[in-house]
Amino acid sequence: MKRAWTLLAAAGVVAAEGLVALGLGLYIAVETIGGKADNLTSAVAEAVFFLLIGAGLLWVAWGGLFMQERWGRAPSVLTQILMIPVSITLMQYDRLELGIPLLAVALVGAGLLLAPPTTQALYGEDR
Repeated sequence: MKRAWTLLAAAGVVAAEGLVALGLGLYIAVETIGGKADNLTSAVAEAVFFLLIGAGLLWVAWGGLFMQERWGRAPSVLTQILMIPVSITLMQYDRLELGIPLLAVALVGAGLLLAPPTTQALYGEDR
């Protein structure tokens, strides 16, 4: 089964996003265990949230996009859409070093997910 390069690249983008979310969740968990959290309940909830999001994105990247399953595109596109206002908010709060790369990744990811070769690979007649 030949995979479109845009679909493979999109799977890579979504997997990278998942790894970043997992890393953030682990970082928050370690900081919380180390006693650096101001509010234990919020910190634990935030760590669990990011760990679940990261695991979910990795599952979507592998089980959905890489395996050419149609269902993988919807949560991937939604992730890119949700990252745009987050990146804009970061830039408005003078966190350009975070907001600009986040916006770039979201736009590249959305472009790859909506590219004609990706659509053909997921929804084409030969499927």
